[in-house]
Amino acid sequence: MEALRQDDPRRFGRFTALARFDEQASAVRYVARDTASGETALVTAARPELAAVPVFSRRFRAEARTAERLAGGWVSPPLETGKAAGTPGDGPEPLWTAAGYVPALPLDEAVGIAGPLPERVVRVLGAGIAETLSRVHATGAALQGLAPGTVLLAADGPRLTAFGPLGAAASAEAGPEDRLSVRLGYLTPEQIAGEEVSAASDLFVLGLLLAYAATGATPFTEGPAEGASRRIAEDEPELDGVPQELRELIASCLAKDPAERPSAGTVAAELALEGAAGLARGGWLPEPLAAAVADQEARVRALEVPAAGGAETPGAYGVPGTDGVPGTDRAPGADGVPGTDGAPGAAGTFDAEEAPGAETAGPGGIEEDRGTTRFLNTGPRPPRNDTPTTQLALPQGVAAPPPPALAPTAQQAPAAPGASAVPGPPAAHSAPAAPGGAPQPGHPYAAPAAPYAAPAAPYAAPGSVPPAGPPHGGPTPYPAAALPAGAGGTGAGGGGPMVSLPLPPAPAPAPDPGASRRTLLTIAAAAVGGLVVGGGAMAALGSGETAAATDDKPAPKPRRTLPGQAPEPRWTYTHPASEAPPLTAAVWQDELLVLTGESQAAAVDLRTGKRRWQRADAAKGQAALAAGTDLVFVASPTEFLWLAPKDGKVVHRVRYTEAFDDLAVGPLAGSSGPVIWFTASHTVTVKAPKPKKGKKKGKDKQVPEAFFLAYDIVRRKELWRTPVPAGRAPGTPSYRVAAERSADILVRQRSASLTPAEVRAAKRKGSVRSFDQKTGKLLWTKQYGAATPEAATAGDEDGTLYAAVGTDLEAFEADTAKPLWRVEGTEASVYGTPLIAGPLVHTTESSQSVGAVERESGRLVWRRSTEVPAPGNAPAITLSSSEKTLIAADAVQVTAFAADSGERLWKFQDIGAAEPKGATVSAPYRVLTVGKTAIVQRERSFYAFPVA
Repeated sequence: MEALRQDDPRRFGRFTALARFDEQASAVRYVARDTASGETALVTAARPELAAVPVFSRRFRAEARTAERLAGGWVSPPLETGKAAGTPGDGPEPLWTAAGYVPALPLDEAVGIAGPLPERVVRVLGAGIAETLSRVHATGAALQGLAPGTVLLAADGPRLTAFGPLGAAASAEAGPEDRLSVRLGYLTPEQIAGEEVSAASDLFVLGLLLAYAATGATPFTEGPAEGASRRIAEDEPELDGVPQELRELIASCLAKDPAERPSAGTVAAELALEGAAGLARGGWLPEPLAAAVADQEARVRALEVPAAGGAETPGAYGVPGTDGVPGTDRAPGADGVPGTDGAPGAAGTFDAEEAPGAETAGPGGIEEDRGTTRFLNTGPRPPRNDTPTTQLALPQGVAAPPPPALAPTAQQAPAAPGASAVPGPPAAHSAPAAPGGAPQPGHPYAAPAAPYAAPAAPYAAPGSVPPAGPPHGGPTPYPAAALPAGAGGTGAGGGGPMVSLPLPPAPAPAPDPGASRRTLLTIAAAAVGGLVVGGGAMAALGSGETAAATDDKPAPKPRRTLPGQAPEPRWTYTHPASEAPPLTAAVWQDELLVLTGESQAAAVDLRTGKRRWQRADAAKGQAALAAGTDLVFVASPTEFLWLAPKDGKVVHRVRYTEAFDDLAVGPLAGSSGPVIWFTASHTVTVKAPKPKKGKKKGKDKQVPEAFFLAYDIVRRKELWRTPVPAGRAPGTPSYRVAAERSADILVRQRSASLTPAEVRAAKRKGSVRSFDQKTGKLLWTKQYGAATPEAATAGDEDGTLYAAVGTDLEAFEADTAKPLWRVEGTEASVYGTPLIAGPLVHTTESSQSVGAVERESGRLVWRRSTEVPAPGNAPAITLSSSEKTLIAADAVQVTAFAADSGERLWKFQDIGAAEPKGATVSAPYRVLTVGKTAIVQRERSFYAFPVA
C-alpha cells in the first residue's frame, strides 16, 4: 500500500479512499471505508484516460458484471459500482467498482516472501482457482483473468480479482481515434499459432501459475529471451522442481494441444476432492505468509479517513514509521524511483529505438515508476534491502517500423533528495537509453512494504491526446521478432499472429461514410523472455463509433459454445441465503419450478428464472405435482395442499387427521397422472388376552398398523386402502413404485424402513410386491435372484424387471422371476437405478460410468465414464424430454451424453453457494428436464440449460 496522491479521487460513492492498495495496468485499487457503517472495501478505479475510451468503458463494465455473476466462493461479492465523486482537477471521473476487502497477498508477492510454496498450499490454490474456472467454463466462456497479481492468497483460501483481459493486462494504453491497446502478461501455444482462446487456455495459464507457486520460477525460462515463444509452442516444460504428486497434473495443464488439457472440474477434483475450502480448513498458509496477511489487516484497520481537503503528510494515516505510506519503510536510495537514484535505464524507461514495434515515445519518453505490475521471476534478482522482489528481463529489440508518434506530454521529474513520495508538479523529463541500446530490466515490483516513487503524469482530461511512450502498467511494448510469421496488424509491432478475444457488442453507431474501420479486440502475440508464459500480447481496440456513442449496457450476444463446455444457461436462479436450501424441486406444467424448503415453498418462472411467489403453508412439503391444469399439489407434513400457480394462494386443503382417520402419512411412493400412491400408519391398542384362572392380566400393547393408499389429487378422493406390514418404528413403511403396468403396480420397500424381523426373514434378498391398480389388492410378493433389499430396481410396462445383482445388471420376467439376460458391470462396482426409454435401458454404475443396453437382448450398446474420480455413489441419470440426451448427475459434476451413441456432449460444475469461511458445498447435483430445458440444481443454485 501507499499514501494517496494529490490527483487521486477521495470519494467512491459511500466509500472514502484511505490509501492506494496497488496499481494495475488499467486501474488503480484503493482501500476505502464507508464512514457510516465502518465497512472496508477494495475499490478498483479505471484510469480516467482509459475510461474515456468507449470500448474500454464497455469492457470494464462487462468484466464487472462477470464478477457479479461469479460472486461467492472465491470471488468477493461486489458492493457497489459507479462513478467517483470528488476527483481532483478537471479530469474525467473514473469508472469504479467496490468489493469487500479481504486481507490477502498477491501470488507473486507471496512467492517473493516465502519462496516456493508447499504442496498443500499449491493444492488449495489450484483447487480454488479451478472451482471458479469451472463455473465460468460452464457458460462456454473463458476467463482470461489469471496472472500472478490477480490471484490473492487470503487466510481462508485464494481469491480471484480479475475477470477478463483488462483486469489481467500487463499494460494498457489509450490511442488516437478511440483506440485502446492492451498487453496481456501471458501467452499460450494456441495464441502463438494465431488461434482463438478457449477454456483450455485458462487451464494452460493455471498450469503455469501452479508451477510458479511450487517452484518460484516459470517452466519456460531456460534459454534466450527472444526464443520464448518458440519454447512455449514447442518445448516441454521444466517441472523437475514441482512435487512428484503434482507433476503429472500440471504437465497435463501445459499440454500443447488444448484438447489434451484436463477440464477445470477435473483439476479441482484431483487437487482437493473435498474442495479447496475443506482442504484449507484449519489454516493453509505458511507462517511467513500468515504473518504478512495479518500485518496487512492490522495496517488497514489502522488507516484513518483523511481530513477533507488535507494533503498527505508523513504519518497521515496513523501508522508510525512512514512517510505518507501506511506501515512501510521507505526504500533507500531515492525518493524518486526506489533504489535507482535516477540511474539511466532504470524504472522501465526506454527510448522508442530500444523497443521496436512499440508506440513511439515523444521527446523525453515516459518514466514508469509503477512498481506493482506483476510478472513472474525470469532472471537474477537484484540486491534488495527489505522484502524480496522479482525482476523483469526484456530481450534486445529488433528494428521494426514504429507506428505514428503521439504528441508528447510533460513527464514527472524525480523527487528531490529527502522529499517524500508525494506528487509534485510535472516537469519535462527524459530518460537516457541503456548502454548499448539494450533495454535494462524494468524495476522490480515492490512487495507491500515498499513505497511507490515518483507519481505518473496526471490523468488526461476528456478528449485530450493520451501521453506518448509506454502504456500504463509496464515498459514499452515488446518486440514481436521472436514470433513465427503470422497475420499482423496495426499496433502489433510486427508480424505477430493475431488472436481474437470476445468483446461485449457495442451499440450500433450512426452510419459514418468516413469511417472504414470497425470496433475489434485482437491480440498480436509478442515474445518477452521470462514473463508468465514467456510472452506478452498486444490488444488493439479500434472504435468506429461516433461521438454520440454511449456506454449503455449492450444487448447480449449469444456465445459460441466451446467443445465439451455446457451451453450458456437460459437463466440462473439463486435461492435466497436467508432461507434454508430447498428440500425438493419439481416442474409444474412446463411453467413453474416449485421448490419446497424448511420454512416455505416457492415458485420460479421457468421462462425467466424469476421467483413468482412463496407460501409458508407448504413448508417441508414433498415434491410438487400437477393437479389437473390449474392447480399445484403439495403434500405437506400435516395436509394436502392445492395452490394457485399464479400467486401460490391455497385453494384447497385436506388435513390428514380429517381425511385419513388420524393416519400419519409417509413419503409418496410414486404418481401417474392424477393418482398418487403413498403409505401411512397409525398406532392401535391391542388388548391383552383374558388371563387364565389364577394369572394376572397382561398389559395392552400399542401396535403400529400400516396401509398402502391410492388417492386422486384432481377429484380429491381416496381410491383404495390396503393393509401392509408395518415398517421400522414409528411404523410407516417407505415404498417406491418400480414399475406401472396396465393392471398392477410393482413396489419395492426401501431397506431402511424394513423391521429387523423382516431383514432376518429375507436372508439378504429383496422383495417386490404387486398391487392391483383398481382395488389395491396385494397380488403377489417375489424375490429376484440374489438381488438384495438395497439393490437398485426398475421395471417396464411389458413385464420385465431390471435389478442390480452383485456387480451385474440382470433382467427378469416380473411375474415368474425367470432370468432373461445379464450385463457384467465394471470391477468392484454396483449398478444404480436404470432408466428405461424406448428400445434401450440406460445404466449407471458406482464406477462413475453410464451406458445403454438393448431391452430385448441385454447387448451392451455403449458405456462411458463421467471422468469423475471413483469411488462414489452411482450418478443419478435423467433423460431429456425428447430422449436424445442422457444427463448424469453426482456430487462432483453434471455430464451430458448423446443417449443413442454415448457421445460425451458437455460437463458442468459449480461450487454453488459455498462460503469460504463456512461449510464446503457437498450436496449432489440434481437434474429435472422439461421440454428442451434441463434444470440443474446444486443446493441453492439453479441453471436452465438448453438440451436436445
